Amino acid sequence: MSFDLSSDFFHLFGIPVSFSVDTGALMQRYRELQQVVHPDRFASSSEQERRLSLQYATHINEGLRILKDPLERARYMLELKGVHWDDDQATLSDPEFLMQQMELRESLAEVAEQSDPLQAVADIIADVDTIVQQNTRDLEALLQSGQQADLEKAKLQVRKMQFLDKMKAEAEALEARLEDEL
Repeated sequence: MSFDLSSDFFHLFGIPVSFSVDTGALMQRYRELQQVVHPDRFASSSEQERRLSLQYATHINEGLRILKDPLERARYMLELKGVHWDDDQATLSDPEFLMQQMELRESLAEVAEQSDPLQAVADIIADVDTIVQQNTRDLEALLQSGQQADLEKAKLQVRKMQFLDKMKAEAEALEARLEDEL
C-alpha cells in the first residue's frame, strides 16, 4: 500500500483539473480508493500499516470533501495555481455586489411582513440561485483562462459566492422556521 500524499487531489482521483467535475466518476474512484486503504482492512496489520492506512483514508476523505464542493474546489484550484488566501484580510470592494447583498438582506429581514412569507423567502432563494448560477459560469471561465489577472478575479468571484452561500443558508433556515410555524 503506497500513495503519494503530495499529489494533488485531482491526480489522486484520476480526474482532470477542472472546475466541472463528474461527481459519478469522483464517487466511484473514492470507493475504489477506500477499498484499498480503509483502516478496517488493516485491523490485524502492524501499527505502522494501520497508521498509514488511517493517513491515506483521511487524505482521500479530505480530497473528496474538497472536490465535491464547488467553492472548495475553486479555492483548491486557485491554490494549485499559486493564488494564496488570507481569509482574515478578505474584503470585497465591488459596490454593485455589496448593494445587491444589502437588498437581499433587507428582503430577507422583511419576509415576515409579507402576505405570503413562505413564497417571499422562496423567491429570495430563487434569486440567490440565479445569481449563483451566473457567478458559477463566470468563475469557471476565469479558472479556465489561467491568466494571472483572471485568477485574481476568480479569487474575488469565490469570495462573492461564499457570501451568496451564506445568504442562501440563512434564507433556507428562515424557510424551515416558517414551515415549522405552520
